Amino acid sequence: MTTTPEGQRDGLEVLASDHRAAEGLLAAYGPDLEPEEQLALVERVTVLVVRHMVAEEEYLYPVVREELPDGDALADADLGRQAAIEATLNELDGLDPVNERFEPLVRRLTDEVAAHIAFAEGRLFPGLRERLSAERRMGLGLHLLSAKRTAPTHPHPEAPDRPPLNKLINPGVGLVDRVRDWLSGRTR
Repeated sequence: MTTTPEGQRDGLEVLASDHRAAEGLLAAYGPDLEPEEQLALVERVTVLVVRHMVAEEEYLYPVVREELPDGDALADADLGRQAAIEATLNELDGLDPVNERFEPLVRRLTDEVAAHIAFAEGRLFPGLRERLSAERRMGLGLHLLSAKRTAPTHPHPEAPDRPPLNKLINPGVGLVDRVRDWLSGRTR
């Protein structure tokens, strides 16, 4: 992991770390787990993935659009993948693990997250590593980490996914989500 003395992290490594965490959580899921464990795991995946997607929408995709050839098409393609993930998370939100739809939705989510990871790490990250200086990647890391701290924790398919509106709305929605999580006991 690339860090500076001040503890800054390379933005692409921040995102790749999220990818590894999501893969690990999804790999730990199984039908042999108790329903409460299944639900807790899906809630952890939801929080991680939603915060990750918000950070990418706010900071990664604008850089992709600016720096990569066909950046608009690449960003739009991955935003489409994220919309599918968000729709699946929205269907899972509040669904009881004993519901017959739960297992197929988790499998679909696993496939959608894998497709996003493959695209980001195979198509976006190599070009960005080539075009962005280490200093700019470190600055991207600071922005991504900051966005993740204030990001929503639940899917909000109706929320804007492009700057500047997403940067204005996401912190407020994130605050509402964190209050909702605390009141429901989701994060305790």
